[in-house]
Amino acid sequence: MNALVVFLGMVGPWQWIIIGLAILLLFGGKKLPELMKGLGSGIKEFKKASKDEDPDTKKEEEDKN
Repeated sequence: MNALVVFLGMVGPWQWIIIGLAILLLFGGKKLPELMKGLGSGIKEFKKASKDEDPDTKKEEEDKN
């Protein structure tokens, strides 16, 4: 994890622009919004799943009461 922090610290604004342009060239302008939408919905589902309790755990707690 420390290597990731070091890597992100070394990447400047011009490098991010070049990375963005490379992604745009690889996937194209029409495909990019679909990819971002998929990424956003995946993050949303992950957050929802991390907030929700496990259904089996919830059922066990109800059975105890």
